[in-house]
Formats: sequence, structure tokens, C-alpha cells
Amino acid sequence: MSKPIVAIVGRPNVGKSTLFNKLIGQRLSIVEDTPGVTRDRIFADAEWTGHTFSLIDTGGIEPDSKDIILSQMREQAQIAIDSADAIIFVVDLQSGITSSDQEIAEMLQKSGIPVVLCVNKGDSIGEPPPEFYDFYNLGLGDPVLVSSVHGHGTGDLLDRVFEHLNFTEEDDDEGSIIKVAVIGKPNVGKSSLVNKVSGQNRSIVSNIPGTTRDAIDTLVENEHGSYLFIDTAGLRRKSRVDDAIEHYSNLRAQMAVDRADVCVIMIDAEVGFTEQDSKVAGIAHEAGKGCIIAVNKWDAIEKNDKTMNEYLEKLQTDFSFMSYAPFVFISALTGQRLNQLFELINKVASSNALRVTTGMLNDVLSLAMARVQPPTDKGRRLKIYYMTQASTKPPTFVSFVNNAELYHFSYRRYIENRIRETFGLEGTPIRMIVRERNEKDKN
Repeated sequence: MSKPIVAIVGRPNVGKSTLFNKLIGQRLSIVEDTPGVTRDRIFADAEWTGHTFSLIDTGGIEPDSKDIILSQMREQAQIAIDSADAIIFVVDLQSGITSSDQEIAEMLQKSGIPVVLCVNKGDSIGEPPPEFYDFYNLGLGDPVLVSSVHGHGTGDLLDRVFEHLNFTEEDDDEGSIIKVAVIGKPNVGKSSLVNKVSGQNRSIVSNIPGTTRDAIDTLVENEHGSYLFIDTAGLRRKSRVDDAIEHYSNLRAQMAVDRADVCVIMIDAEVGFTEQDSKVAGIAHEAGKGCIIAVNKWDAIEKNDKTMNEYLEKLQTDFSFMSYAPFVFISALTGQRLNQLFELINKVASSNALRVTTGMLNDVLSLAMARVQPPTDKGRRLKIYYMTQASTKPPTFVSFVNNAELYHFSYRRYIENRIRETFGLEGTPIRMIVRERNEKDKN
């Protein structure tokens, strides 16, 4: 059975994200003194008294706002409320009760979901101030005074929340779930792809670049398997990161790559390859992740029977530094070739996690050296005594040789290609490590 879900809701700038970060024990949500910083629902696991539950941070609810982004934030918060087993409603002790608080309280009462009222910014130790008792007027029962900055009262808050949660045996199936980070520059359709594969408006989709500021997790289960899609803020060049919020968004995107098994690198078919696409792909490549290059908005391209091949040839040149990565031409809008994308994700994840026995590896090495002799220099020939796999994700192979300087890049690439061909290592970088060893010690 899945973990219980607790949603944190409230109007903007009452400290929801600070509380979220405090409860999960890490700085995952962006915290900034700017209303509306958290736009989407942010998921993370939290633990209390030996039990794990899923915590959702939501964008601030503005009940009467006509602003497009704010209205979508309100919709996202409503989705979080509908999926939650319990709700933490955060209000601001210093501001007192506002009309927005009253409207949100009425909305939560109608939802029928258990609500724990959290009065935040009670930073002083001791008896609650008189204004704390005003929050009984919201009709949500006994409020809990909390300081999300200092952590005061968070234990009492979770105790109250746990009164409404049902903890049964939790399935530990994380190992069978493939984590997929969807990365790319802003406005290439990352959120649209996640929404399409999940069948719901999981992330806010808008023509406004930079709409997604945090990394968003979405569990997707279909006939191909189980996947955790991580939708990330569009990665920008550092020169364009001109405020703290954008800076944190870039960090979140890089953290999402670190968490992932496979990175789907999205580029815009209408725009074509840009330098920033290369930099985004480089982050995944350097992290050793399985990589797929998804050319989105392919449905919008005027084409004939040669268009795809011509486009592919150009992209293969542009992405020559990661020639192992497969390409797929998709449309997040129509769902074109998404089945092919899932097949590639499975294949690439398998390649990235592949482990080869030392015996099989050295059979391939012997055959490769018989076909192409190792290089020589000034009468000395390279000897590769044996090879073994040191680790996976990415597959990392260690060669023990008589002289590392003789193991030229070209011959190393040749051996790497033979390993790729033999074991079908598509979509994953390979790490090749060289260790010198005296011939008398080779055994």
C-alpha cells in the first residue's frame, strides 16, 4: 500500500515551504520572501516516529485572483488537497486572520479531509500570545503554534497529523521503479511531456518560460513498467541566472539529474539545436546517467520523407560528444512516439545498470586485441593484462596494463566500442579507467 499523503496549503508567503523543508530535513522547496515562489506541488518523503509519509508543498492559494499563473497555482493546490489523506493549513501569526485564510478554511471544510491548523511564525518561546487564540475563529479546531524557522512545535504538529493517518504495511518496490529526469532549456515542453504520460495536469503548463521552478516528482505506471518522472525547471546559462530563485531552480534541476537513472534531454524541433542544449546534455553526460535525446514538437514541423533523416544527421553531429545517446522524435501534445520513448527508457536504464562478469569481459578484450593489435611506441607494445568491471551507473571498466601512456585514446575508444557492440550498451556513457601494473605482478 502507498504511503499516506499530507498536503501543506495556505495563502502565499505564510512559510509553507520553510515548514516543508523543516519537516523533511532538507532544503528541497525554494524558500524566498517573494509571494508565489512555489508554483507546483513539491513531493518528498518525511519520517516521524518510525513511519514514513509523503509530504506535498503547494503554491500559495489566492482564492479570488484572476492572474493566469495564480489561478493555475490554485488548481494545483486543489489537486493536492484532493489526493491528500490529511492537510496542514498554514496561517501567519504575525498577519492574523485574513479574508483569504477564511475562504481557504471554508474550502478545506467542504473537502471532508482532516485538517490540522498550523499557526506559523510563533518564534518566541513560552505561552502563546493573545492573538494566537483568534485562529479558533476559523472553525478548524485547536490550532498548533509552530516556528518553521526554528522548528518549535513541529513535533506537536506531526503528532496531531498522525492522528488522522492510517499506517499499514508499506511496499518497498522502489528498486523496480526507473527514475527519469526530464531536462532541457526553458519552454521546450518538459511539463507537457510529464502531464501527457501521467494523464493529469501534474505540472503547470504555460507559454511563459520558467513556469516550473522546482523539480516535480510524478509516479507513472503503464504497460511498460513503473517510472518516477522528475520534471525540472528549465536549465539556463549561468549568465541568465540573475536572481536567487532562478539560481535555486538550476540547483534543483542538477539535483534531479543526480537522483535519476535516465535523463530525457528535450530539445525543441522548431528551434533546433542550440549551445544551451549541448550544456544541458553535458550535465547528464558528466553525471554518468543514461541519456535519451527527445526532439519535441515534431508534429509542428513541415516534413517530407527525408526530413527526419536530415534532422537526425545534423543532431548526431551536434551531439557527437555523446554518440551513444539514442534519438526519438516525439510530440508531448499528441503523444506521438511516446511508446517508443518508454521502450528506450527501459533499454537505457538496463544498459546503465548492466554488470558484466570478468570472464565475459576478457573474452571480448582478447578477441578485440586479436583483430586490432595494441599500439606500440619506440619498440614497446601495449599489454592489457586483463579488464574488470568496477561499478555500474555508469558501467565503469578498469584495465590493468604495462604502460598507461601506450593506451592511446583511439585504442581505448576502440575497446569501448567493442564492449558496447557486444553487450548492447545503448544510451549510457562508459567510464574507462587505466591502471599500470608490473608484468611480474600481473598474476
